[in-house]
Amino acid sequence: MQIRKTSLHGVLEIIPEIYEDVRGNFFENYNEMKMQEAGISGHFPLEFQSTSKKGVIRGMHFQKKPFAQCKLVRVVNGKVLDVVVDIRKNSPTYGKWISVLLSADNKVMLWIPEGFAHGFLALEDNTLMLYKLTNHYDSASLSGILWNDPALAIDWQLEKHGIEKVIVSEKDKKLSLLRDVGALF
Repeated sequence: MQIRKTSLHGVLEIIPEIYEDVRGNFFENYNEMKMQEAGISGHFPLEFQSTSKKGVIRGMHFQKKPFAQCKLVRVVNGKVLDVVVDIRKNSPTYGKWISVLLSADNKVMLWIPEGFAHGFLALEDNTLMLYKLTNHYDSASLSGILWNDPALAIDWQLEKHGIEKVIVSEKDKKLSLLRDVGALF
């Protein structure tokens, strides 16, 4: 297992070593000791999964304090363009974003600490995403940023992936612009 830093301080890519033979493959999905050495909490009281059609955008979500969450995400089936935005007001990378391709094939995971908004674009039908969270869900603390906030100018790579129209929930269409979120972290 290799843990790689990204350009957003605290956001980490976790790349497993995959062993393949005639039976299929085997890999280390979670190693508490290695993850703790990299600064990843080993306590996950909550886990969610979502299934999405190709073209679905979920996000950009986060929970406000005191229910802020760190997330460990991975794709079990399908493929996503996973996007993380730094919303820590005093961070040198405030308002910056990264995107990482997560898929059932590459088995890469992403660690997203508190202070970041998270979302993804499903690139295949029946994409199954797993989320391990370090805090419980609290509906009053749920917040987010519009996936197409012009100030962020996130490149969702729609054309590259043959997506002509995105599918976004009514709830996500009503999220705030980054400028209106305030100093939460």
